[in-house]
Amino acid sequence: MSEQVVPVRTYLLVFGALFVLTITTYYAATIDMETALGTHFPLNSLVALAIAVTKAVLVILFFMHVKYSSRLTRMVVVAGFFWLGIMLTITMSDYLFRALGSVTGPGGQ
Repeated sequence: MSEQVVPVRTYLLVFGALFVLTITTYYAATIDMETALGTHFPLNSLVALAIAVTKAVLVILFFMHVKYSSRLTRMVVVAGFFWLGIMLTITMSDYLFRALGSVTGPGGQ
């Protein structure tokens, strides 16, 4: 198995992107997007998750060298993200439907 030599410039660009995304996460958290846009959809959570997934993909591809790995390694990583997507979908559906349950009150009355 041959090792792929990654230039330092690539690591610095990824670091810069991660830094910018971290700052973006902070500023996105200071804004109440549901109130600002007049919606009941959990936009703050979705924006935070989107930024977090983007940062995770950058770390996995470049710092864990998955970009230069075998097809089997890539398939395992994609399967992990698919499973994460299933778990996040279940979590967000629970979060969205809790508001509907609180309208009827406790005991469904």
